[in-house]
Amino acid sequence: MLLNDLALFVRVADCGSISAAAAEMELSAASASAAIKRLEKQLDTSLFVRTTRSLRLTAQGERYLIHCRRALSDLALGEQAIASDKGKVSGTLSLSVSSDFGRNLFVPWLDDFLLDFPQLQVRLHLGDNISSFYHDKIDVAVRYGKPQDSNQVAFPICTADRVLCASPEYLAKFGKPETLEQLTQHNCLFYKLDERTHDQWQFERDGQEYKIRVTGNRSANDAEIARRWAVAGKGLVFKSSLDLAEDIMAGRLVPLLPEYRGEPVNLYLVCPGREHVTPVVLLLREMLRQQTQTLSRALATFLKAETQFK
Repeated sequence: MLLNDLALFVRVADCGSISAAAAEMELSAASASAAIKRLEKQLDTSLFVRTTRSLRLTAQGERYLIHCRRALSDLALGEQAIASDKGKVSGTLSLSVSSDFGRNLFVPWLDDFLLDFPQLQVRLHLGDNISSFYHDKIDVAVRYGKPQDSNQVAFPICTADRVLCASPEYLAKFGKPETLEQLTQHNCLFYKLDERTHDQWQFERDGQEYKIRVTGNRSANDAEIARRWAVAGKGLVFKSSLDLAEDIMAGRLVPLLPEYRGEPVNLYLVCPGREHVTPVVLLLREMLRQQTQTLSRALATFLKAETQFK
């Protein structure tokens, strides 16, 4: 049984198409189809139900797919272990990272990380929609919020409160909100995650929880756009302190209602399964923990100094 046939079977299952999987693996459709038939002959079973319009796994194919994924992952782990024993981190790592955090923080951190491991190759996917680990061939994702799938492995990186901010220009024109109720009088900037608009903002003060439904004239499916709109003076934004830290420390954004704590959000490094927790993933986890801790401390020091100065 050829390993390439197993890898092709997994890609066909993920793509739902022999031709699409063949194109990804730089094979002809005829060669790919022959490889699947060869595998089915060796197993003496049908792995797919084929019609003129669709291709889907049989019950036997679904069960076999689980073992194929595990086998291929174990082989990749073995290669990583050998490379690690030789003092090397190599291979290709496919990463999915949210847009704002990815562009403005993670990419510079990743550049430094790759300087330490020049043999490592990275494929970076940026966006706020949750990528499919298998369909998009993602090895590890950096996301806010713990995944619901109990089969996934989620390493906690840090907790960062959401911070309410606006630009100095916006505040000079429209004034500062002094209470949560006054937020309804301001233009608030939204972003969508999984088709849900974040227009209900949550705060806490002295153990009491507050939820405020706000309105605004701008919403985007990319959270970075909401931050950019805020910097440009278009309204109020409510995002993770990690995403807004550099704008706050540079004076482009001003924190509002500091007596209220914004909703805490947890940042995780997520793998599709335990078999994907490779040495390089653990190194990436430690890098993220160190970098986010350093940024959080810098922001806390800045805000403390600002408070004392006032």
